[in-house]
Amino acid sequence: MSVITIERKVLEKNDEIARENRALFADHGVYVINMVSSPGAGKTSILERTLERLRTTLRIAVIEGDVQTDLDARRVAKYNVPAVQIVTRGGCHLEANLIRDAIGNLDLKACDLLVIENVGNLVCPSNYDLGEAVKVVVASTTEGDDKPLKYPSMFRNASVLIINKIDLLPYLQSNVAVLRENALKINPSLTVFETSCTTGAGMDAWCSWLTENARQKTAS
Repeated sequence: MSVITIERKVLEKNDEIARENRALFADHGVYVINMVSSPGAGKTSILERTLERLRTTLRIAVIEGDVQTDLDARRVAKYNVPAVQIVTRGGCHLEANLIRDAIGNLDLKACDLLVIENVGNLVCPSNYDLGEAVKVVVASTTEGDDKPLKYPSMFRNASVLIINKIDLLPYLQSNVAVLRENALKINPSLTVFETSCTTGAGMDAWCSWLTENARQKTAS
């Protein structure tokens, strides 16, 4: 019983800080997405392809979360966008207080879109609100089509699903239609995109959606 009490207090404090983060983002008209996935699903590659297309259209900043190293932040920095790396040193997810500290290194007045790339994990990040507008869950075809059934909380709490690595389908037994169906069983309101960072398939549709939502936020 004490463990449950401690966990509840931790989440309550996190949610309080997340509300403060969200209010700060709203004050500056910044649209914030929290990208989540299992390790290796392709979050960073999707982010790179997104930056290629949108860095001259939107003012974008990035917060990278990883257990060790700043390798992802280095990849993102090549696109000349502000990037802050959070190294959790073993922590399996980002928390709202870490985001609060990270945005102290960013100029939100010069930002339309903030992308938070969470630690690769389909369990813990689903429970932690960071103050984002939406969670974007990435599921790659190489993981199989049953991920939504195995990790329902993540798909239930997400607003967008990106099915990535569709270029590998000829070599896999994974079925995109089944993956999509399983995800929509968990969360019928999911917006779904199918992408390949290798061929560029689906990236224009994803970037158009992202641009539209970011512009709506900055205009409000």
